[in-house]
Amino acid sequence: MKIIKVDNYNEMSRKAANILASQITLKSNSVLGLATGDTPLGMYKELVKLYNKKELDFAEVKTFNLDEYYGLSIKNSQSYYYFMMNNLFNHINVPPENINIPNGNTENIDKECLTYENKVTEAGGIDIQVLGIGVNGHIGFNEPDVNFEAKTHLVILDNMTIESNSRFFKNKNEVPTKAISMGIGTIMSAKKILLLACGESKADIIAKAISGKITPEVPASILQLHQDVTVIVDKDAAAKL
Repeated sequence: MKIIKVDNYNEMSRKAANILASQITLKSNSVLGLATGDTPLGMYKELVKLYNKKELDFAEVKTFNLDEYYGLSIKNSQSYYYFMMNNLFNHINVPPENINIPNGNTENIDKECLTYENKVTEAGGIDIQVLGIGVNGHIGFNEPDVNFEAKTHLVILDNMTIESNSRFFKNKNEVPTKAISMGIGTIMSAKKILLLACGESKADIIAKAISGKITPEVPASILQLHQDVTVIVDKDAAAKL
C-alpha cells in the first residue's frame, strides 16, 4: 500500500487526476471505476481541465460507478447518475454507451445487480477503482457488517451513512435508506485501487483502515490485502497515521 500525504484538498485532487490521466495515457481503453461525493469532485474538475487542454482523450474509456441510491430517478438532482453527468460526463468525450451506473429505479433488483456484475466482467475488469471512505469505514455502500458481500448487491444504509448524507438533502427523511453497490469482491478484483480522503473527520477511520485489524466492521480495512493500492490523504486525514 502506497500512502501519499498532501497539504490540502486541491493537491489531493490534482494528484488523483494525474494518476487517472496516466492510466488513460498508457491504456486508451482503460476501464475506470468511479466514485461520487465531495471527495472526488475536485479530481473530476481536474480531469475536465486536462480534457479541455487536449491532454486527455476519453473516446475509448469505459466507466463503472460504484453505487446508486435505490429508488431515485436519474432526473433527481441527488442521484449519482445526475452527479456524474453534471460533474464529469457532460464535459468530456466518453461515449454514452461506455458509461455504466446502476439503475436505482429498476423493477428487478436481483437482475440489475447480476447484469451490472456481468458487465464489469465482460469489460475485462476494472483497471483502476477510485474510492472515497465513509466515516464508518464503508467503501462504495458496503457498510460495516459481520459478512463481506462479494458482488453487486442491494444495501440497507447504516444510520451513520444516512446522517452523513443528509447534508445533500432538504432533511434526513429524504435520504434513501437503500442503495445498489458494487460488492467488496468486485472492488478487490480491480487491478489498481486509488483511495482518497481529506479532512479531520476521516482521521480516525483512515488510521483504522490502513493500520488496524482487517475486519468487516471497518470495510475499507480489506484494502490492506490488495496488491496495488494508493492512498492519497491530506494532512488532516493523515493526522493519526
